[in-house]
Amino acid sequence: MKIAIISITRNGALIGARLKEGLGTAEHYVLQKYRGQAGKESIPFIGDLRDLVSRLWPEVQGFVFIMAAGIVVRMIAPHLDGKDKDPAVVVMDEAGKFSISLLSGHIGGANELSCRCAFVTGAREVITTATDVNCLPSFDMLAVEEGWSIDDLSRVKTLNSLLLDGQEIAVVDATGLVRPYFHGRGRLSYYDTFVEALQSPARGYVFVTNRHLPPQVQSERLLILRPRNLVLGIGCNSATLMDEIEDVVTVNLKRLFLSIKSVACIASAVAKAEEPGLLAFAAKYSLPLKFYESGELNEVQVPTPPSLHVIEAIGANGVAEPAAILASDGGPLLLKKVKNGNVTLAIAETA
Repeated sequence: MKIAIISITRNGALIGARLKEGLGTAEHYVLQKYRGQAGKESIPFIGDLRDLVSRLWPEVQGFVFIMAAGIVVRMIAPHLDGKDKDPAVVVMDEAGKFSISLLSGHIGGANELSCRCAFVTGAREVITTATDVNCLPSFDMLAVEEGWSIDDLSRVKTLNSLLLDGQEIAVVDATGLVRPYFHGRGRLSYYDTFVEALQSPARGYVFVTNRHLPPQVQSERLLILRPRNLVLGIGCNSATLMDEIEDVVTVNLKRLFLSIKSVACIASAVAKAEEPGLLAFAAKYSLPLKFYESGELNEVQVPTPPSLHVIEAIGANGVAEPAAILASDGGPLLLKKVKNGNVTLAIAETA
């Protein structure tokens, strides 16, 4: 997390200097006249504080403002976009007594950042999110900790409210991670199938799945958490357009009722590491890329016979299937290699 500490008073500059040392990766912005208190590694600024915040807002994942909360609220209000997009915002008073999680407590990480600031400075953390003050886990924090995506963020509030009210929530979770995370807290009941859960007397539902669900099972009281456990193994001819790659992926994910939100990465051959269409597709969906040498690909046993074209081109027996299996740590293939136009695709699920 890239963190910006901003202080505007003498005492604030001293606290900011301690935070910068304790947080490690933070940058400390301080009014020019207090740079002596902030240290040589601080970044002085002159002029309007609003301009500084406007410039930093899209660049950092966390802010620590050492000033009055009212000032901070007025400054950040024009930039607020949504709890899944806004950075973490923590406010500390210039006496260093309190570390307040002000914005994006769960998904943005402000609650954790507030606690870190309190630990470094000796302040008291102030957390106001309902699940935390009631000593309950929350579904959005589970998603954050496991690196899962959330289908409809607005439903987090509904399910967390049911959790706080002591209502029964039916859970279907093939990963097995929900039960130990909640550790008996909350009225959660666990089912093996979606149908069983939906037929239960529960007031809300949480499904952890990489599958698309039919419209008839959708509900405002259903929260879908997407584990990132799919790997796309992709091979393509030179100069294949991004749109063609996207079309092949989209069609096959839809055919298998799989969600692209559950894709963890794209895997391919080193020979494709500079392929513009593949790089553009990965960038569009913010997916990391893993590339393997031909020798690595050839060590993997795959169900599809070797491709003479690929052997001649890069010396590998194939790309899509072995790359998907390698990137999934030997996971099963949900989709054996399919070839469509200039693109070959295989899909594996992480082991």
